Amino acid sequence: MKRYVIETGSVTYAIKARDALRSKGRKAHIERKKPSAGSSGCGYSVVSDGEFEKIKAILENAGVKYSGIKEI
Repeated sequence: MKRYVIETGSVTYAIKARDALRSKGRKAHIERKKPSAGSSGCGYSVVSDGEFEKIKAILENAGVKYSGIKEI
């Protein structure tokens, strides 16, 4: 099964994303990203397994704002 990193801008959205994914039976955990050159601070990401379209639908139905989803 593929794994994805969902990038969020705040811990609040990371928690909301993690909880939404877990409520649908997905494994998910939060990771803090370190700031990179040119960024405006720390961000948070959620690592989850599953299918891209299903993950995207779960997040959108839960009203989670995210900046990107990458396969790892």
